[in-house]
Amino acid sequence: MPYTQETITPYHPGEKAEQVEQMFNNIAPTYDTLNHRLSWNIDRGWRRKAIRQLAPYKPQAILDIATGTGDFAIMAAEMLKPHTLVGIDISEGMMDVGRKKVEQQGLQHIISFAKEDCLALSYPDASFDAVIAAFGIRNFASLDRGLSEMCRVLKPGGHLSVVELTTPVSFPMKQLFHIYSHTVLPVYGRLISKDTNAYSYLTQTIEAFPQGERMMEILKKAGFREATFQRFTFGICTLYTATK
Repeated sequence: MPYTQETITPYHPGEKAEQVEQMFNNIAPTYDTLNHRLSWNIDRGWRRKAIRQLAPYKPQAILDIATGTGDFAIMAAEMLKPHTLVGIDISEGMMDVGRKKVEQQGLQHIISFAKEDCLALSYPDASFDAVIAAFGIRNFASLDRGLSEMCRVLKPGGHLSVVELTTPVSFPMKQLFHIYSHTVLPVYGRLISKDTNAYSYLTQTIEAFPQGERMMEILKKAGFREATFQRFTFGICTLYTATK
């Protein structure tokens, strides 16, 4: 049975991956500004918590899925000090922004970027000690395939850390978030990014994405074990961790 978020597209009926690539290329120049403003910079704290979960394991080879403009990759490199960290994405526009930031931080000897199809990764089995992702997997055209690939490239005993936007489940934050995500987020996003569809699409994917216990079942189906989740900021964001 397909997951609802897999059928949502930014622009029109057709291939989802191509539309997502086009959308992120369109909004790449303003993505960082909008992301931090629309979350009141709380997103940085969510990322830090996700990375701290990996610190005890000292991963030396890390894969950042749907790396976007590289914020999560840069933070992971600074906090975890791995030997190598590869950020992958389907949007060259987003990664071009990330490459500039990595050069500015002097981290190009650790962080590299590559255009990859997250549903069919080019890396061999058991290539990475850790796989991370921030606010990207809800754009997968097939969640099952994407998570299975993430599990495949992890070494046995390797760790997954995924932070994703979710919908609050309790009153009154559930109602307040609904109002914010359906009014402020798409209107402000449209004004700054000049893309009339992008931030409405992102709101739809947040609402449709499987959450909590349901996501735990999906992770285990993909081959992970010891899957857990932790909600942040009244449930606006959720951290998912698992082991191969």
